[in-house]
This record gives sequence, C-alpha cells and structure tokens, in this order.
Amino acid sequence: QVQLVESGGGLVQAGGSLELSCAASGSIFSINAMGWYRQAPGKQRELVASITKRSSTNYADSVKGRFTISRDNAKNTVYLQMNSLKPEDTAVYYCNADVVAVRAGIISNMDYWGKGTLVTVSS
Repeated sequence: QVQLVESGGGLVQAGGSLELSCAASGSIFSINAMGWYRQAPGKQRELVASITKRSSTNYADSVKGRFTISRDNAKNTVYLQMNSLKPEDTAVYYCNADVVAVRAGIISNMDYWGKGTLVTVSS
C-alpha cells in the first residue's frame, strides 16, 4: 500500500508565503510524475503544478512566477513553495503521484492522492 501525506498548510496574510510538502511511503519501486492540485469551495479540483521524475515542471497560468514545485527523489517527497499568496489561492491542496509499486512480487502502476491540506489566505 502507498500513502501520500501532505503538510505545511495554514493561514497566511495576502502577500505571504507557505511551503507545502508531500511525502510518499509504502511499497514504492519508483515515482513518475508528482503534482499539486487544489479545490476551492464550490469549484472543481484544478492542477496547480506538476513535476516529472527528471524535474521538468508545468504550472497553471494563475500561479506562474509565484509558485515553485520541486522534488527530492531520494525522499519520495514533492514540495510546493508558494509566494505572493492571494486570497484566491485559498483552497484545499492535494498531492498526487504516479507510483510504480511492488507487492508480493507484482509490479503495479497507480495514481495516488493525499487527503489534502487547507491553505487560507486572508486579505
């Protein structure tokens, strides 16, 4: 079984910064792409940023220049540094990972999600 656990959410004033972390654990053989999504109240979940195993990155237009995604493959961890936060960044942020897992000698490739961490930006 594979688990993703996010941390780092909280309350911050507009213009402030937060860093989110997401650590994957379990019977992991390797992790392909990892990413951060967010869901604001009454809205659909949307991609914030993603990063490949070789650290190629992709960002939503709304966060370009303000957020930076990075990963530590040795720690199976992905980070999201969020600067110049705006009230519209308020949402539950979810970690996602495309994991190749090994269990009882069987290799499987599945998508996993964390439970989410709340980021609230006050104006």
